[in-house]
Amino acid sequence: MRGVVFDGKQVRVVDDLEVRDPGPGEVLVAVAAAGLCHSDLSVVDGTIPFPAPVVLGHEGAGVVEAVGPGVTHVGPGDHVALSTLANCGTCADCDRGRPTMCRKAIGRPGQPFSRGGQPLFQFASNSSFAERTVVKAVQAVRIPSDIPLTSAALMGCGVLTGVGAVLNRARVARGESVVVIGTGGIGLNVLQGARISGAHPIVAVDTNPAKEETARRFGATHFLDSADGVREVLPTGADHVFECVGHVGLVRAAVDLLDRHGQAVLLGMTAPAAEASFLPAAMFLDKSILGCRYGSSRPQKDLALYAELYRRGSLLLDELVTETYPVEDFERAAEDAARGKVARGVLTF
Repeated sequence: MRGVVFDGKQVRVVDDLEVRDPGPGEVLVAVAAAGLCHSDLSVVDGTIPFPAPVVLGHEGAGVVEAVGPGVTHVGPGDHVALSTLANCGTCADCDRGRPTMCRKAIGRPGQPFSRGGQPLFQFASNSSFAERTVVKAVQAVRIPSDIPLTSAALMGCGVLTGVGAVLNRARVARGESVVVIGTGGIGLNVLQGARISGAHPIVAVDTNPAKEETARRFGATHFLDSADGVREVLPTGADHVFECVGHVGLVRAAVDLLDRHGQAVLLGMTAPAAEASFLPAAMFLDKSILGCRYGSSRPQKDLALYAELYRRGSLLLDELVTETYPVEDFERAAEDAARGKVARGVLTF
């Protein structure tokens, strides 16, 4: 079968991948579509350290082909969105409703794939850049069959992370002010999460003026090409600032833009050893800096909610898909993503 493989030096689209059958508590999914997220590119450039060779992809949707023993919530033929969260379901954090903090869901890559007899790692417990993948049952979330799979693919990472950061982590309240730095795939979902929460104003910041129309469509009331202009819109600062780029200078900007009792939420992935600075004295006005893993999400609950919001017209999914590419065009899709030409490019099989 076809898939996108990174061998530690280069990325190739291959056609001789194999994946094992699902075991107990696992699901085999025929992937129909997968979003190309910057996290995949960050594995290639080394920003996210990951063992190789690895099958890339972590934002996908498809149709269940088979289930292993003990799986009852999905069956063959069901449409599913795939989460990257392979949480155990039984630890203290899972029991408290914090599956993103499950230690068994972090940094334990399996090897369900093989190629020429050599095992390959699975990225983010998902590897949706393959025609078929095996995931834990908890990662397969059934969705209505009337949601296009090219759109549903984006729910498993960009939507969960961006919208979840607003609703679950920051808990933005109606009428609170929001600044979003960076309007890529994550930033756009933060914008629409802020819109859904009733925030106002919602200020989008991006150096690319071509992104203004899309940012406003997703919920921005203002669009600026630099964070320097935020104080003209919000003289006392913002209640919430979301950094969606992963640049240490912008982390500092996010902190500096906070009003009293404000929150800076860090979503952009920096290099592992990168350091950011801020003025500690400014934090004594009850300001906070919040990390956020995967939108502090509960995928089985949140994805069902987001699917319903999409069907009601409140959550934009189709509009996130700028272009679709056959998997063989991965290189072109990666170039478009790196140049900021797309909100989200989607690979299809």
